[in-house]
Formats: sequence, C-alpha cells, structure tokens
Amino acid sequence: MSFEVEGKLHKKYETEQKTDSFQAREFVIETEGNYPQFVKFQLVQDRCALLDPFEEGQMIKVHFDLRGREWNGKYFTNLNAWRLEQGGANAAPTAPPAAESGFPDTEFPSANDEPASQADDDLPF
Repeated sequence: MSFEVEGKLHKKYETEQKTDSFQAREFVIETEGNYPQFVKFQLVQDRCALLDPFEEGQMIKVHFDLRGREWNGKYFTNLNAWRLEQGGANAAPTAPPAAESGFPDTEFPSANDEPASQADDDLPF
C-alpha cells in the first residue's frame, strides 16, 4: 500500500550504518493544519541519498509505505519513504487566470445572469 503526504522538512538526520550491509536515514516533516504534526520517516539502503538535495524548512512531498512487525510481543511501525519530491506552490499545478480560461472575472453567476423567463412557458416551476 502506497501513501503520500506533503509538509515542511523539519529535521534531517545523517545516514546510519546499522550493520555491514544495511543503512538507514531518518527525517521529520511538519504537516500543516489546525494541529500540525511532526511525522518521522525512514529511508533505507540506496534511497538514503534521496534526502541530500533537500534543506530543512523546504516543502517536500513524501511517497511512502507502511511497514509493521512484531518482536517479543511488541509491535513496531515504520513509514518507509521511497520517493521525495519538491513540494509547495512551486510543484502544485496552477489553474489559468480567469481571463485566459474563457470565464469572466467572477467565477459565479449573479442573479442578473439568469435567463429571462418566457411568458408562454407552461411548466409549473
């Protein structure tokens, strides 16, 4: 199962060599909203370098998978990131300005825009 979330890169950590053949790197993003959340993700193996071009404070979009495991009766959950993109206004597609889209400056019609009713209309409404 794949998920994605966008937020501000709050903290990035150095890559840690866990064993001779395994490395991991963690980072934290701050999500926006009424109650901002600080969410920690991890990158593993060759994906650790994906974080290098990003700076703390920058908006990023994280594509990730949920991973869970049990060990000695305890349960652990990891958010494994596998793709990072620049986030924020620069990456979001923008709608064309109203004049270019063929619509007038106001998006919603007013009461004056309603067609005149026909006097010979026999509909009950």
